[in-house]
Amino acid sequence: MMWQNIVDRIPNMLGIVCTVLAFIIPYSVYKINQTLHKHGDPPWKKEESEEQNR
Repeated sequence: MMWQNIVDRIPNMLGIVCTVLAFIIPYSVYKINQTLHKHGDPPWKKEESEEQNR
């Protein structure tokens, strides 16, 4: 009886997969964007971002 209540409250597999993807997709885009900026920004843009970080 109690075990059935616990099992009924666990989300189905689709809910778990969607929750994981809701974290992984934005995080991946963020990391890719950081990498692209690190390698692709022109020198004057890199100087501006260093001054803003001070």
